[in-house]
Amino acid sequence: MTDQKIWLITGAGRGLGTDIAKAALAAGHAVVATGRDPQKVLVAVGDHKDLLCLKLDVTRIEDAEAAAAAAVARFGRIDVLVNNAGNFYAGFFEELSPEQVRQQVDTLLFGPMNVTRAVLPVMRQQKAGLVLTVSSTAGLSGGLFLSAYAAAKFGVEGWMESLAPEVAAYGIRTMLVVPGFFRTELLTPGSTTFAELQIDDYADRTRETVAAWSGMDGKQGGDPVKLAAAIVQLAGLKEPPERFAAGADAVQTFETKAQTLLSQANAHRALSSSMAVDA
Repeated sequence: MTDQKIWLITGAGRGLGTDIAKAALAAGHAVVATGRDPQKVLVAVGDHKDLLCLKLDVTRIEDAEAAAAAAVARFGRIDVLVNNAGNFYAGFFEELSPEQVRQQVDTLLFGPMNVTRAVLPVMRQQKAGLVLTVSSTAGLSGGLFLSAYAAAKFGVEGWMESLAPEVAAYGIRTMLVVPGFFRTELLTPGSTTFAELQIDDYADRTRETVAAWSGMDGKQGGDPVKLAAAIVQLAGLKEPPERFAAGADAVQTFETKAQTLLSQANAHRALSSSMAVDA
């Protein structure tokens, strides 16, 4: 018997995905590392006897199905799916085009849905597996310049919460990883697309916010290598947490959101509770 698990990781060509792949390999697991350019993934992760690099554009269901089939053909099973691939369309809602909003949701919400849809039949047959999806504090608390990104991440949160009880009967667990600000490549030009300045009313705030976001790149407080190690540790638990606050700032976001919801529930409690049908 072996404790080795088979991991399938999306977006493994850079950033957190690369760090997760390296951490899983270092822990003795086998990794199917995927990205749009598998050669780039191989260079980023480094050659390893238990590594398989595959092409996978998460917006293409056929890519997801092919990757799942290749993983099973090579390793016989898939134990941990890490939905990590992502990008960031940043801007005020009115200045983001409808196409950009759709592309954001397509990558961050429908993308992990595509890959999960391809992997779940394997896990159901095994009667075991973990579906781990990287969310964001923006999936719990929206904010300025985050309308498209937060919409997609809020969708991820609701989808995963709903998926959990659907698949639990088959031995499949789910885990949401909710990072705050980590020093990944999300804010680099390769991952972030800023809305073009179009509306005079937003002009000053757009310039200020773009400068602020751009200035944060490489200065975030979280260490993605430590996050990757934590993810591998938590994935190894018999009962992984359904939601993990990644970073001290994420913990604060959780607490603030909980307090805000409680305050809103109490604000008009009498009115909220007065709407039952009269007997």
